[in-house]
Amino acid sequence: MKKLVLTGGGTAGHVTPHLALLNRLQETGYEIHYIGTRDGIEQDLMREREGVAYHAISSGKLRRYLSFRNLTDPFRVLAGFFQSYKILRGIRPGLVFSKGGFVAVPVVAAAFMLGIPVLAHESDLTPGLANRISALFAKKVATTFPQCAAAIGRKGVHTGTPMRGELFEGSREKGLKFAGFDGKKPVLLMMGGSQGAQAVNEALRAALPDILPQMDVLHLCGKGKLDETLRGTKGYFQAEYVDRELCDVLAASDLVLSRSGATAISEFLALKKPMLLVPYPKGASRGDQILNAQDFEKRGLALTLMQENMTGETLRDKLFELMDRKDELRANQMKEPNADGSGAVLSLIGQLFREKKENK
Repeated sequence: MKKLVLTGGGTAGHVTPHLALLNRLQETGYEIHYIGTRDGIEQDLMREREGVAYHAISSGKLRRYLSFRNLTDPFRVLAGFFQSYKILRGIRPGLVFSKGGFVAVPVVAAAFMLGIPVLAHESDLTPGLANRISALFAKKVATTFPQCAAAIGRKGVHTGTPMRGELFEGSREKGLKFAGFDGKKPVLLMMGGSQGAQAVNEALRAALPDILPQMDVLHLCGKGKLDETLRGTKGYFQAEYVDRELCDVLAASDLVLSRSGATAISEFLALKKPMLLVPYPKGASRGDQILNAQDFEKRGLALTLMQENMTGETLRDKLFELMDRKDELRANQMKEPNADGSGAVLSLIGQLFREKKENK
């Protein structure tokens, strides 16, 4: 049986593309192993998956800001490298497929030292630090955006993002029932990513009195971010997150308010959802979400609102603009090529397995 190691973590966006490929990989005969952290979101999403052997390692975060942990985390990364080396030597996989995030760096470095080919995937418009390091050890780097593939150079391959098939199988009727909506008004879905988005949560809640007469709001606010004072508000449904109901929630949604993580906005694009993007501010990130949002706005696929300009009033106005321009945005989205990169990534995985076999 062909053995394949998956790695990546830190946010759901570094894991969900693996989930999109998992069934098809298992159906075609791959034995799947996953290397992640002991307490990251990748453990929650992967450890209980049938047919997946999960291996935990130490890992440190690659920060761009001052923190005491910058002194200790290099030792965690080094420990993760030796742990990965031992795990990979025991498994002896034909390939490591990395979706990025800080946990991936020691894994791909150890794979390189063992002569195991690495395929990395970068979702953002520009490669992040973890993937820039991983690219040094990778045979190929698949990308969501063609600009990113060009920036990476000869190793870059534009594939799109692997997407979960169940996202396209939701029921609008079930989604409306889940939220308690009657479907007479447009439904706005707010998603802030796996960690939630407190600044957007607060602005949206401030705007509720003005927007609820025009739309119902299905608010996925993040763990620990529920507002009990709004419980029972007509036309407003809040939950920390959803899992099995996500496909139905997406089917019920007419408009989307979201951060601009590349995996999420690629899924919204594939589902043809008019979206308002509030990128994570550069002071707290490397600015990748800003670039993603600007690219989508330039192509007429989304509206954007910078967090530093966001208040309840400015968010209200942008949401009304989103309602007014939803047909225009959806028409532009319909012209885009298929955004699902599952087939292209699976093809690359098969190609690298064959090349390894031929080079033995």
